[in-house]
Amino acid sequence: MNLLIKINPVTRIIALMVLTTPLLLSLDVMSAAIALVATIILAPFAGVTWKMLLKRGWMLFLMAPVAALSMALYGRPDGKEYFSFLLIHVTDNSLALAAAIGLRVLAIGLPVVVLIARIDPTDLGDGLAQLLKLPERFVIGAVAGSRLMTLFREDWYSMSRARRARGIADQGQIKHFFTMAFGLLVLSLRRGSKLATAMEARGFGRTTGRTWARESTVGARDLVLILVCAAISAIALTVSIQTGFFKFLGT
Repeated sequence: MNLLIKINPVTRIIALMVLTTPLLLSLDVMSAAIALVATIILAPFAGVTWKMLLKRGWMLFLMAPVAALSMALYGRPDGKEYFSFLLIHVTDNSLALAAAIGLRVLAIGLPVVVLIARIDPTDLGDGLAQLLKLPERFVIGAVAGSRLMTLFREDWYSMSRARRARGIADQGQIKHFFTMAFGLLVLSLRRGSKLATAMEARGFGRTTGRTWARESTVGARDLVLILVCAAISAIALTVSIQTGFFKFLGT
């Protein structure tokens, strides 16, 4: 089930901002936990299974404990002290901040995985230019660049096989990496130059009277998505305030 399949990509970005921005006002466990649980529960309705969520958000699950550990060791000391050494002070307040920051990383990061997953760059470009009225040449160039980024891995493998066939691949790992990176940079610049010339020849440089192959529109589903995200953030902050967990910017 994927209820976001007909949602405009621009709406997804706006909904993401509506959901995550209010959560930055408070550094507490309650609001972060509510937003995180809501994201996990609603993820399958967006076409992202829990297995996919874990696979795509693995970096966040690694970053959260690291952020929490640093906050536990160096957070503002207050309350009962459990351990101290030089600048390290593990107290009730630092542990509470550690739990909050760990959940906050997941509560803000996982919605990105859910809402931005499977966005077509062309659809996003149409929405940015037609709905948000961003500069058309900039949007088209960004879309073309994002399309070419998918070729980087294939280019890397092709260059690696070519160097191995010529017998020049047996070098130190560091030297090999920088040589490959420089070759990939040169190849990207050449391809970008050719693409710019081709796009200019096909009229992509025109600044007036532009037409679009597909019209970017918004509807009732887009409004519902924004309202749902707003409701999640509002409920999270309201419960946090009512239960006394709310800490404005962690103070």
